[in-house]
Amino acid sequence: MAKPRKPKNNEDPKPENSGAVVHHQKLCLSIDIDKRQVHGYTELEIAVPEIGIVGLHAENLGIESVWVDGEPTEFEYYPHRQQQAEDDKRFSSVCSPSSAADAAVSVYMSALEKELVPNLLINCCKPSKAESEQQQERQPASENGFHSSAEPKQNVRTVRIDYWIEKAETGIHFRNNLLHTDNQIRRARCWFPCIDDNSQRCCYDLEFTVAHNLVAVSTGSLLYQVLSKDNPPRKTYFYKLDVPVAARWISLAVAPFEVFPDHQFSLISHMCSPPNLSKMRNTVDFFHSAFSCYKDFLSVDFPFDSYTQVFIEPEMAVSSLSLGASMSIFSSQVLFDEKVIDQTIDTRVKLAYALARQWFGVYITPEAPNDEWLLDGLAGFLTDFFIKKHLGNNEARYRRYKENCAVCKVDNDGATALSCSASCKDLYGTQCIGLYGKIRSWKSVAVLQMLEKQMGPESFRRILQTIVSRAQDKTRSIKTLSTKEFRHFANKVGNLERPFLKDFFPRWVSSCGCPVLRMGFSYNKRKNMVELAVLRGCTTLQTSSTSILDINPDTETRDGDIGWPGMMSIRVYELDGMYDHPILPMAGEAWQLLEIQCHSKLAARRFQKPKKGLKLDGSDDNGDVPSMDMRLNTESPLLWIRADPDMEYLAEVHFNQPVQMWINQLEKDKDVIAQAQAIAALEASPQLSFSIVNALNNFLSDSKAFWRVRIEAAFALANSASEETDFSGLLHLVKFYKSRRFDPDIGLPKPNDFQDFAEYFVLEAIPHAVAMVRAADKKSPREAIEFVLQLLKYNDNNGNPYSDVFWLAALVQSVGELEFGQQSILLLSSLLKRIDRLLQFDSLMPSYNGILTISCIRTLTQIALKLSGFIPLDRVYELVKPFRDLKALWQVQIEASKALLDLEFHCKGMDSALLLFIKYIEEEHSLRGQLKLATHVMRLCQMRDGLNSNDEITSQTLVSMLNLLEGRIAFNNVSLRHYLFCILQILARRPPTLHGIPRGNRMLHMSLAEACNYQKNIFALDSESKPLDLPSSTKNLTQNLGPTMEGLRDAVDEAPKDQPCEASTQVHLEALKEASLEKPKEVFTEFPQEAPIEAPNPNEVSKEVDTVSNSHERKRPIKIKVKQSSATSRADTDNQVVECSLGGRNEMDHGASSSVSVDAPQRNFAETVSISNHNIDEVNSWHDRGSRMTASIGSAKFLSDGDELVKELQCTADSSIVYSQPQPEDPSSSSIIQDNNIDADARRYASLQTLSVARFDPDGESLGKEISARGKEKHKSKEKKRKQESNKGHHDDVEYLERKRLKKEKKHREKELAKLQSDEAKRSSIDLSSKKVEPVVDVARQVKSVEPSGYNSKVEIKKIDTKPEPSEGTSGAPKIRIKIKNRMLSKS
Repeated sequence: MAKPRKPKNNEDPKPENSGAVVHHQKLCLSIDIDKRQVHGYTELEIAVPEIGIVGLHAENLGIESVWVDGEPTEFEYYPHRQQQAEDDKRFSSVCSPSSAADAAVSVYMSALEKELVPNLLINCCKPSKAESEQQQERQPASENGFHSSAEPKQNVRTVRIDYWIEKAETGIHFRNNLLHTDNQIRRARCWFPCIDDNSQRCCYDLEFTVAHNLVAVSTGSLLYQVLSKDNPPRKTYFYKLDVPVAARWISLAVAPFEVFPDHQFSLISHMCSPPNLSKMRNTVDFFHSAFSCYKDFLSVDFPFDSYTQVFIEPEMAVSSLSLGASMSIFSSQVLFDEKVIDQTIDTRVKLAYALARQWFGVYITPEAPNDEWLLDGLAGFLTDFFIKKHLGNNEARYRRYKENCAVCKVDNDGATALSCSASCKDLYGTQCIGLYGKIRSWKSVAVLQMLEKQMGPESFRRILQTIVSRAQDKTRSIKTLSTKEFRHFANKVGNLERPFLKDFFPRWVSSCGCPVLRMGFSYNKRKNMVELAVLRGCTTLQTSSTSILDINPDTETRDGDIGWPGMMSIRVYELDGMYDHPILPMAGEAWQLLEIQCHSKLAARRFQKPKKGLKLDGSDDNGDVPSMDMRLNTESPLLWIRADPDMEYLAEVHFNQPVQMWINQLEKDKDVIAQAQAIAALEASPQLSFSIVNALNNFLSDSKAFWRVRIEAAFALANSASEETDFSGLLHLVKFYKSRRFDPDIGLPKPNDFQDFAEYFVLEAIPHAVAMVRAADKKSPREAIEFVLQLLKYNDNNGNPYSDVFWLAALVQSVGELEFGQQSILLLSSLLKRIDRLLQFDSLMPSYNGILTISCIRTLTQIALKLSGFIPLDRVYELVKPFRDLKALWQVQIEASKALLDLEFHCKGMDSALLLFIKYIEEEHSLRGQLKLATHVMRLCQMRDGLNSNDEITSQTLVSMLNLLEGRIAFNNVSLRHYLFCILQILARRPPTLHGIPRGNRMLHMSLAEACNYQKNIFALDSESKPLDLPSSTKNLTQNLGPTMEGLRDAVDEAPKDQPCEASTQVHLEALKEASLEKPKEVFTEFPQEAPIEAPNPNEVSKEVDTVSNSHERKRPIKIKVKQSSATSRADTDNQVVECSLGGRNEMDHGASSSVSVDAPQRNFAETVSISNHNIDEVNSWHDRGSRMTASIGSAKFLSDGDELVKELQCTADSSIVYSQPQPEDPSSSSIIQDNNIDADARRYASLQTLSVARFDPDGESLGKEISARGKEKHKSKEKKRKQESNKGHHDDVEYLERKRLKKEKKHREKELAKLQSDEAKRSSIDLSSKKVEPVVDVARQVKSVEPSGYNSKVEIKKIDTKPEPSEGTSGAPKIRIKIKNRMLSKS
């Protein structure tokens, strides 16, 4: 039977609900700003549903009358925000932060769900027949994306609602002579009745009547203005919007604006208050370049007929940006004049982003809440293109790198999943608010940039052009975009394969988590190869990623390992050039060992004696430094190595390479990301040598380097300054500053000169870096304090065309970073005098946005808190409190309130701080000011959580917070309400998000059907996340690994008891993975964030292989005894290895290794190596400049008639290599049995056996000596039958009988020896299954030793506690002999 045809993209689907659909809306308002009243009507053309009742959203409105097709009708209005009666018993059960958090969930979810329900119900049931026919004849064409000609005729009515607004508090705002609206979620209903849903879109006709001296600017095109004959006259502005948009994007601003038309594009206008006109002209002077940049990139015209930018006072703005269709409302705080330098970049990026959102977000809208990430990401991508085009490639790459690092740190649970029903539909739009909203936005851009890297920039550009041109098609009424459609474009236009997209979107879009890669390498001189060891993890805990992935049915996993599609590139810089190797798979086994062929060849060099007078470091007594060889040593052609150099993955990379290679990367690599990574690695070096300090200083002094990275180098120098390095970092910072800014003749600062902007930013950061230097007593050196004081004292801006307000603010903030000791406390009075002088100066001549006063308040608060034992905080409180006066600038008022909250928190605790916060919120009239205070209190709560403070919060305070959450103030400010909810969650030590709320609270707000479905999902999750069948020996492992493995102990305790377990003192974690078909990767590669991860000493790490058997037979243990020669090892540890970290949570400090062999990050478990029988020598050949043990793996033959089983092994053990490859699915491929007489079954089962030779410590003591032999009953029966047949006819043979007698005697001696060794066997053997085994042994997948090559080691393998088969004429169990042969490196 044929499937029903799916509607094409150009066919308009019906709305999901069967409610009313608005085709067109007209809004006519008369505004009286003096009386703060709005009166008017709205007229809607609505397709009435069959029930005849139309439901609209309206809030804080006075509904006067409702008309349907010109006749009055009945209606019912239920305002959600009615004043609730005070009930002291409503939160009587709240007695702790946990119970308050539960109540906050209930209150918040209830309020969000009520807002989804229409509360203005209009009766449209009684039309006359003539009117009904007339409506069907004039049924309009589709304008809103829901109606099409293919649908049956709809009952379209014209509904008119007369209403008024008085004492507006949200949605529309009055202040002085200004009125403006905001685009908060579900607040358009607060200034006109509508269907306040993003899925409802229609065209608008707008009419606004205001006083004749005011300008009314709104969405759409201004058709004309009409001046009335009233006294005083009034003016009416007529706007028309032909593009269907949601009610949220209708904006209005009324004020005596100054209009500044753009000099390049006539459709662009800029408006602001008259005092800010000169600033606005300077600010928007660049804007035409951003407009033309987007137009050229998308190859289409701007989607609206006009675009207007309105700048209002910061205390009026709800946020720094409020979007509307064809217009954007900004805070005038972003404006700047020609004298200000620091604000330029941020303002240009903000204006460019607002313009990009007009394309993606307002004009083209998401089809569903799960598609919002796509439009947000496309707008951010377009903004990044502008930054790259007009601010430079370095600026764009550096910003993207820092944003990616922030995403990797926070992307650890389902709240950051971009397109998932659990993180979008159930969050009611709150996922776009606060920190998670910013992280989701950055992650969206990063995911789209990854796709661009895969398909190429031109292909991605064609996709964007296709999306926009399709939306401008007149025949298409729908202007939406879905993730599914974008995926289709990526396949058809971007030419990306379907299998890749099938893996890419579920992993990056529908789930959370970013890859965490830990890498180390070793150079193999014989093969001229780089052996790269990689351990892949994930930023999420297993429970988070599993729960998200299980929700999406398309998600696939590989062998229980959640990977990422594609291959990561490794870039190797050699003597002959740079080479890219895209060889690192991002899926499959977590442990990888890769071989990278080097292209540079080392020429044989004759040994040269050092010249007389040369020192060990290569310098002579005269100070002349010879030409420096950038290589690590003459035995390696490597200069430095980078992973993912082009940011093709949103990944957190920790790379190990020696210090000299990081210095090479910093000095020679021109990529700003490579430079930033090198600085971070050098700064994190456990031993900061003078070579590191000199490299950082040289980079800081390089004027050709990118200024943001130079600032990082300055702070790294500050962190490197210590008594061990004679404070050389501090001396370099001061010397660098004085060489640029001091007069060498008089030794004082020169007058300011900010002509070079890059140099200005670098020098501005130097005082802050100097203030961060600490001595051994954690106090600032006296030289640092005197340096900052000197700069404050002698600052001179005469003759400088640019303002020094940000320069002075940076100096003042550096004072707050200082730590004063007993000797330097005398300088504090001088510093305070300079700050007091700046405060008085700023009060007479206010600085730009009051930034100088803000810095002084912040610094005074920091000093008071640091010296709280000596300075009475009450006096500081009285000093800061006057700045909250209404006469001060709004920014200064907010900063003073934040300072007082800090003082209250540190003096009296969190409870008092919360009470003061509630008081300030009730007094603050600015919505944006409320948000800033709430954000600050969230930080205080997180600080309290980090300090593990035990100060109790009273139930009265918690109830007051809940009343604030439920009250009028929170309803008026959507973001404030969300922050209040987050504060209560943080106090209960829960994540500040609606995602993952307690199940019980969530069930309270579900319908019966939803509850049933939710229970089904819960059972699905439980069935897939049951405990692993772990060996009991894991308990010993957790004891070795310490606190980081405590989370695994519960899983071990829950393991089934009826299954025979294997006991071992040391078990490789790979055994846990192979023992189950679940998805436990994150359990073993990621640990809880709060559990510290200790790095093991490389000399103490023992690596054993797994001993997992798929059978349930009990097998006898085999013991290996190794005798070590008395020769010593020639370990060379003259160089230091440093790990570069991109800022992850699972940081580990690693010890040093040899100068050539660079260890990957050590773990307290071993690695599994699959050995292929056709290339054994290559796989097992691990070379290092240091010592090694060499052997060869020969064929293993089972000889009949009593011949011994002989195995010759050859492998190379390197203690610094982490080696792991995915095991093949066919077990026979990993078997080393090469005898053709062995049948297929024996060959298959033999591959399951493992042999493990443990590493030795430097003293020669064995850290682990064990062999586990496995077999199958089928193989033994065949072998038994073969031997019985071969022994027939030998009963009368004298030689046969003599040989049989000798074998029995030899077997008897072996039993006696076994009894003597029984005690040791009990300690080291493993309890296996009970059935006997034929000695078919597979070679260990990893053999580790630090024994040098060229020295002999004897290896004796004996079978212990084995009993012969009761077969006739058979000898004892065959023995195993391992011969270890030495191989000289020259024979390679």
